[in-house]
Amino acid sequence: MRFGMCVMADVDDIGFFNHAEDLGYDSVWVTDSQMIFSDCYAVLALAARQTHRIRLGPGTAICGTRIPPVHVAAMATLNKLAPGRVHLGIGTGNTAMRTMGQRPMRIAEYDEYLRVLAALLRGETVDYRYRDRVRPVRMLTDNKRYLSLEPKIPLYVSGFGPRAMELAGKHGDGLVFAIPPRGIAVADALGHARNGAARAGRILDGFRSCALTNVALLEPGEPVDSPRVVRTVGPNVMASVYYFYDEVQERGIEPPEFLRPIWKRYCALVEDTPAEYRHFRTHEFHYTYLHPGEVELIDAGLIRATCLVGTAEALVEQVRELERQGLQELMFAIGVDEKWRVAEAFARGVIARM
Repeated sequence: MRFGMCVMADVDDIGFFNHAEDLGYDSVWVTDSQMIFSDCYAVLALAARQTHRIRLGPGTAICGTRIPPVHVAAMATLNKLAPGRVHLGIGTGNTAMRTMGQRPMRIAEYDEYLRVLAALLRGETVDYRYRDRVRPVRMLTDNKRYLSLEPKIPLYVSGFGPRAMELAGKHGDGLVFAIPPRGIAVADALGHARNGAARAGRILDGFRSCALTNVALLEPGEPVDSPRVVRTVGPNVMASVYYFYDEVQERGIEPPEFLRPIWKRYCALVEDTPAEYRHFRTHEFHYTYLHPGEVELIDAGLIRATCLVGTAEALVEQVRELERQGLQELMFAIGVDEKWRVAEAFARGVIARM
């Protein structure tokens, strides 16, 4: 099993990448949310300059905010700075789009975007529609002074539903997905990727699987909802609530079972904000802070429904089971100031025992 962390893009906190590298993490993924955080590629370039081993990449870069050639140029630049140590994680953009009051990219658009993106990463010529014109394009990298597509830059496709997971098999070198309790079983996720590959006539040789999750590492005897745990993972827990609030409002669906005990109270908090500005309220503290009134919503049940939870020993067993199921990399998100301590505690308590 490989281990990674997903951090919020912070141009003033580049030293954390060295910290993660020294602790033995395999990767650090950097969020791409342009209305909230530093630019992910600026942060990754600085991190590439001062690290030596760890793998780096956006986690995940957003289709709707950059055209495929722009993402590929950024990654090919990073590949010059850290050859063979970069990956491109790509997604439809829940937070990046919703902070602008927009919806993430639809599956059909995602499919077409990935077709172009993957071909450009391979150095191929591909037909590309920009506005009302279709033309063949390719990265003009014969002169290696500026950009490099070699060594190959792995493409991790983010997918949290079956159709998106199939696109990972159709176009990608790997899949980023959510595991239970809030996500999908490893075998099912990989099955969807294989189905997508089969339909495209691809063989998934060397295909990579990476789970994005939240981790609540408990001290011996510590309650699941202790003040320390709530302070550390509370923003992660609430990010799930924000996501489903948008889904319920836009699609007219019922909130999932695990959110029903707090749903009316959460809606009352959000709906103090005028509707036209509500997308500011729901996403501005993504993974970093809690709004007033939110800490009272978080209990042990909500934490267990959105995180891997346990002492170091218990988490080791959970990770080993995920590995037996075929998961290759576990990446957990964190945005609070305690991330330095959390990274060290997880490395000492879990990674060192694997």
